[in-house]
Amino acid sequence: MTGLPPTGAEPPSAGWRIIHKVGPHLWPKDDREARVRVVLAILALLVAKGATVVTPFLFKEAVDGLAPAPGGASAGALLALGAVGLTLAYGVMRFLGVAFAQLRDAVFARVGQNALRAIALETFEHIHALSLRYHITRKTGGLSRVIERGVKGVDFLLRFLLFSIVPLVLELALVGVIFLFAFDVWYLAVVAATIAVYVWFTFVVTEWRVKIRERMNARDTEANQKAIDSLLNFETVKYFGAERREAERYDASMEGYAEAATETQVSLAWLNAGQTLIITAGLVAVMVMAARGVDAGALTVGDFVMVNAYMLQITLPLGFLGTVYREIRQALIDMGAMFDLLEQPAEIVDAPDARPLVVSAGRIEFRDVSFGYETERSILRDFSLVVEPGQTVALVGPSGSGKSTVGRLLFRFYDPSSGAVLIDGQDLRSVTQASLRAAIGMVPQDTVLFNDTIGYNIGYGRPGATREEIEAAARAAAIHDFIASLPQGYDTTVGERGLKLSGGEKQRVGIARTLLKNPPILLLDEATSALDTGTERAIQESLAAMGRGRSVIVIAHRLSTVVEADRIVVLEGGRVVEAGRHDELLALGGRYARLWRRQHVEEAESAPEPSAIG
Repeated sequence: MTGLPPTGAEPPSAGWRIIHKVGPHLWPKDDREARVRVVLAILALLVAKGATVVTPFLFKEAVDGLAPAPGGASAGALLALGAVGLTLAYGVMRFLGVAFAQLRDAVFARVGQNALRAIALETFEHIHALSLRYHITRKTGGLSRVIERGVKGVDFLLRFLLFSIVPLVLELALVGVIFLFAFDVWYLAVVAATIAVYVWFTFVVTEWRVKIRERMNARDTEANQKAIDSLLNFETVKYFGAERREAERYDASMEGYAEAATETQVSLAWLNAGQTLIITAGLVAVMVMAARGVDAGALTVGDFVMVNAYMLQITLPLGFLGTVYREIRQALIDMGAMFDLLEQPAEIVDAPDARPLVVSAGRIEFRDVSFGYETERSILRDFSLVVEPGQTVALVGPSGSGKSTVGRLLFRFYDPSSGAVLIDGQDLRSVTQASLRAAIGMVPQDTVLFNDTIGYNIGYGRPGATREEIEAAARAAAIHDFIASLPQGYDTTVGERGLKLSGGEKQRVGIARTLLKNPPILLLDEATSALDTGTERAIQESLAAMGRGRSVIVIAHRLSTVVEADRIVVLEGGRVVEAGRHDELLALGGRYARLWRRQHVEEAESAPEPSAIG
């Protein structure tokens, strides 16, 4: 499974699939106001196009009123209005054409924005519903750019497909009918041929340009994800003095982007030149035909002006066609990538008959669990563990033994390959994920904070918590005094991922957040690993107090932090190799005893030597 959906060109069937997905948002079943707005927007569109098409005809009548036909009679069909009246009518129609077009956009704006909001929300919720396995393999920068482009693509499609392509087709059809009945079939033939060649040329060249644009977007995505990845790892870059290396990696992607962007600009120049040649040839051909008609007395000067006006009138939307078509094609590609993301199946889903978890006592059981992140590599093998209600069980063992995996299975980020995980006899696969995670409090080894205030990050543990409750949790986590000493107190922002705080401060905020949640089950993953000895003792007392009457699983590397646990379980190779209380395991003289002695030696060797200065 890759971190990003494919971004290749969308076949026509995929384009219709996307339009089919967007369609319901334009005519929402349960939103009467939105449907009324759509109808009003369509009516405004029809009025705008009707006024636009009538405008050159009024101009023709005004010209004929000012240029009498041979014999002194005016050839204008609306002579009664007079030249001045026709000129005023011409101005009114021009205004109405623009005014109703703007009214159409204003009326439809709320429908478009609500549709955009609904699709963006659906995408955001789906991303959170995807499995941890997917998010571990994703590339954050590339994923964010896919979502950004996809949502913009929806916005573009809603506006331009409905209010540029459809109106263009309507206007061309009306102009064609006018040429057929006001002049003859040869005028219509020339106009139709001009439009056909223009559209064919535009589509062919634009398809070529879309492929260049895809390459440009790929390089842009690559550069963006490298930039975000580098900035997220700012400290690591500094540790290794790798600023120049990161800049070179970024520049390599930008070089490819610049080359593709240059090709895009050059190809646009060729497209514009070709379009101008085709439309000019058609314009000149029709104007020559009209001029000959005037010379022969079959047409008036007003007819000549009207032909010119209609040709110029359709030139503008046709000139826009290349841009609109290219953007629609690109929007379909971008939306295709986003909808592929939406169709990415969630690995962990609630069962159809899932019920809320009911924690009556807090008994946790791992029953013959086997699991591996990859099928060819097992992490847990026939793992069994029982945490009795109110008991604190510590998991210890070397790296890779499966300690953290136990926590991920308990949260149901993954399902076991075989066996079952149960809480009070309820298989986690039979309960809702929301109720399961509401019942478990987690303090991870590396607490990651939102780029918001300290108060917000602590309050994240329980939505709606009062400031007093947040401060009480901070006191229990031994961080209230530090927060109170800050100029902005609980309103101090912590920076991206909490980088403005030290490791210990972040850890205490994370502990306060879990204390505020007050769950019946606790999972502590090296919860005090980033704290100094004095603070660690205070936090251990707070965690011990919070753990009373609750089931607690402690994942520990430093054995000194779990000596008071009710039961210590030693993992190795995904299996339980020893279990018992601290003194029992020491007396056993097995793996735990060896780990204990080794840590004591390492701690003694790393301790600072006493100063010789008294």
